Amino acid sequence: MPEPLSRPLAVGGGVAAAVAGLGAGELVAAVFSTAASPLLATGSLLVDAAPPQVKSAVIALFGTGDKPFLVVLLTVLVLLLGAAAGLLQRWRPPLGVVPPGLAAVVAAIAAVTRTDASVADVAPSAVAGVIGAFVVVQLVHPVREPSLARRRLVSGAAVWAGAGVVAGSFGRSIGSRSRDVSATIARLRLPPVTAPAPPAPTSLGVTGAAPLVTDAADFYRIDIALTVPAIEPEGWSLEVAGEVDAPFRIGYDELVAMAGAETAATLVCVSNPVGGDLVGTAVWQGAPLHRLLERARPRQGADMVLSSGADGFSASTPLALLQDPARGALLAVGMNGRPLPQIHGFPARMVVPGLYGYVSATKWTTRLEVTRFDEQQAYWTPRGYAARAPVKLSSRIDVPLGGVDAGVVTVAGVAWAQPVGVARVQLQIDDGPWRDCELSAAWTDDTWRQWRYRWTATPGEHRLRVRATDRSGLVQTAAETGELPDGPTGLHTVRLAVS
Repeated sequence: MPEPLSRPLAVGGGVAAAVAGLGAGELVAAVFSTAASPLLATGSLLVDAAPPQVKSAVIALFGTGDKPFLVVLLTVLVLLLGAAAGLLQRWRPPLGVVPPGLAAVVAAIAAVTRTDASVADVAPSAVAGVIGAFVVVQLVHPVREPSLARRRLVSGAAVWAGAGVVAGSFGRSIGSRSRDVSATIARLRLPPVTAPAPPAPTSLGVTGAAPLVTDAADFYRIDIALTVPAIEPEGWSLEVAGEVDAPFRIGYDELVAMAGAETAATLVCVSNPVGGDLVGTAVWQGAPLHRLLERARPRQGADMVLSSGADGFSASTPLALLQDPARGALLAVGMNGRPLPQIHGFPARMVVPGLYGYVSATKWTTRLEVTRFDEQQAYWTPRGYAARAPVKLSSRIDVPLGGVDAGVVTVAGVAWAQPVGVARVQLQIDDGPWRDCELSAAWTDDTWRQWRYRWTATPGEHRLRVRATDRSGLVQTAAETGELPDGPTGLHTVRLAVS
């Protein structure tokens, strides 16, 4: 009389089936579309569906590692789903095929609802579901000789799981190469700058403090793209449309020919907590957005530009700011003297000084639609964020962050106050008076300034707080608010042990 497999063996068989299905799906995705990977497509769907509080919590915990965390989490969930399939198959065959089938349906829906998706993008999820269901049925079934069945199941599960790992790794390898346009970027050259940004002032030179210019490799990355768009210049174009009298479309070469302006600007993510590192300063080169809009001739009554990217993201930016030449808003093609890195928006991205990224910094930009705030909403607006979000006056302590020895200690950091500029930075030690700090020379009103203070530290526990004042006289508020709806406030506070 056949006997059911033990629960551990059934779980093992289900997990092996999940690995096999996932690997097959990744391999097929490398052929059809890497973005249609069941894992990545489902992850993108979760990013879109996640409540703002969940998104904020993940970014607070993992920062720019939020995407690897999501991929790992999804992989674990797939393995748990495989374990459930094995137990279902053991309990009542053929119910074990239900979990991989449902997972395939969800992944397929996620794949075909992406930006620029096609019906063929169902294929990776369908193959993953079929392979997963087939393997769980093959491995998990009643047996007559339990000891022999155990050996066969273990060897069979090892073969299927190994094949899944090999297929998935090979598919990921092919997909990574197909998504990499770094060789193309390395061959590109930017045109001469006709309106260069002012040269950066001399740094205060404090080790550990943020530099005046953030290297592209160190610049924060927060976006919704689990798969970084891979766009060759010849396949890219920008459409400028909407409530305009002269809609048009331009290609990469034409945009680069217009890219004679530079803007030095500090960009800030709305998810950047007080004292956080989701902020950076770079010199951006590109085409002035006011020139592109002049060419399109916006109609009377329009007040917003809805910018869209190849990753499905969109941002709502006040039209008046983009039409103001003094604001320095660009459709950027360069960063720190080089073509844009792929992860930072190549071929082109929006840069609008003074606005949080979610309402201005669209990467992989493909469309600018002139419209109205009362008619259109951007990606984050329905999720509880404000449609307009100027960057808030803020400051940060970079060093020291740990224990120090008594004596003269240099406390240093950065402060920003767009678009009027930082006028003053002060440090408070414990409950003492606010003390003026030394500032680096002002670069532009849209870039941060370094500050430092030489403190004679005494032994014991101390609390340090920093605040900035902008050129209009506004003092940074101590009131603590969260990220929603338009960015956090408060004073960065560091507690130090002095020995």
